[in-house]
Amino acid sequence: MSAIVSGNQIAEIAALVGDPARANMLLALMGGRALTAGELARHAGVSASTTSGHLARLAAARLVTPARQGRHRYYRLASPEIADVVHALMVATGGSPARHRPVGPRDAALRLARTCYDHLAGRLALALADALHARAHVVEADGGAVVTEAGRAFLVDFGLDLDAGASSRRPLCRTCLDWSERRPHLAGRLGAGLLGRLRELEWVADMPGTRALRVTRAGEAGFVEYFGLAPDWRCEAVAPGWGG
Repeated sequence: MSAIVSGNQIAEIAALVGDPARANMLLALMGGRALTAGELARHAGVSASTTSGHLARLAAARLVTPARQGRHRYYRLASPEIADVVHALMVATGGSPARHRPVGPRDAALRLARTCYDHLAGRLALALADALHARAHVVEADGGAVVTEAGRAFLVDFGLDLDAGASSRRPLCRTCLDWSERRPHLAGRLGAGLLGRLRELEWVADMPGTRALRVTRAGEAGFVEYFGLAPDWRCEAVAPGWGG
């Protein structure tokens, strides 16, 4: 594929994402899970036949990738780069004038801990980034993030394989602006590996029907004991550390 991108191509992609139904489908896939057309139809609030047409256009533009398993066809975002685009739009939208609506329990849960495609977001993600930064396991460099030798040893001891996916173009560690907290959390292969390990240890658990994650009792203890998180890390009024 040519590296030269025209304005017309950008406009075509923007038009695809600009449709509310398709935008809601892409937002639903930001949870990192593959979803069926029926599940995406419910998220978009449109009929099954309309959903089929939308998904065909998204797949043709390589924004989503279909995969068949048994009788079902599942869809997921085509790549981490597409997730980055959707996330950037979420951040931009978050800076627009606030709409008048009460903050419900689901909003509070999303702000505490959630998935951002394949990595962790929310106050838990920022607390972990701050803890790694405070111990000089991850440091800021060139507007991004770098894992130090001490950090590599710490993370490998925690059970992460930092060499997984090293042959890909995806960086080991980068920052991603958290749309609810307005500070960067950690992404890249490190962010994805960390979320996978937390799920494996059952420190966090997926909440049905939402991108929110529940912090388990084991996680409450583990985050404090291993990462050195303050017991009040859940509080909104925390002193800014990483990116503050």
